Amino acid sequence: MLSNSITRAKIIRSATPLLSLVRGKAAYEGEGKTTVRVINQEVDSGLMIDTYATYGFKLNNGLTVLGPMAIFPKTVMSWQVTTAEEITEESLRLFKLLEPKIDLLVIGLDSNERTTWDRVLKMARASGLNAEVLPTDHACSTFNFLNSEGRSVAGALIPPSIIANINEDDMLHTKMHYHDIFNKPLSG
Repeated sequence: MLSNSITRAKIIRSATPLLSLVRGKAAYEGEGKTTVRVINQEVDSGLMIDTYATYGFKLNNGLTVLGPMAIFPKTVMSWQVTTAEEITEESLRLFKLLEPKIDLLVIGLDSNERTTWDRVLKMARASGLNAEVLPTDHACSTFNFLNSEGRSVAGALIPPSIIANINEDDMLHTKMHYHDIFNKPLSG
């Protein structure tokens, strides 16, 4: 009985030699193996946006930016607009003055209105900027990806006015975050 099952196993292995070889190897050995890289934890990649909220953004260096921001690979500044309707050619001029020139300006808007997107895109193009207008959440990930590739990119981001799919854990985390910010002693 035992010898019949051993013989049957030998016959199956010899009939399907590729299968028996594949079973013995690890699935991810050799060239082309799948790897994962968390880009916002790499110091050399520059600034990355970890999270966004209705009050602003949290960056990979621990900095919290309250309100809209202009973000570059190594620098972040407050951007003096509060809504997409306030974006003008004047507010976009900063991105045109940069040296070295940026390849792409990623504009993240708090509005889902197509007319607002079109108006902002026309202003950016009129200012001589190569721009992409996206919702803030998509703009954050686009900026992170392009920045991690070493592209000359900038972001003009307005925090979203509403965040869908928020749950009680998210609200508690936000409440604790505000508590931490306002109760930290100022270092000087």
